[in-house]
Amino acid sequence: MPDLGKYADAVLSSYAVSLGLIVALVVLSILRARKVRSALEEVEARVKKDG
Repeated sequence: MPDLGKYADAVLSSYAVSLGLIVALVVLSILRARKVRSALEEVEARVKKDG
């Protein structure tokens, strides 16, 4: 690991916050995709039943 000197705390905390935000966005995207897929399957089942 490179020597970050007096900025080590700021740099490492920025990396941690960035990584946390990326993980949160991925998790939220996956959860949203599941919800949308479920709703789409429900609509498709309703259309097939009525059609």
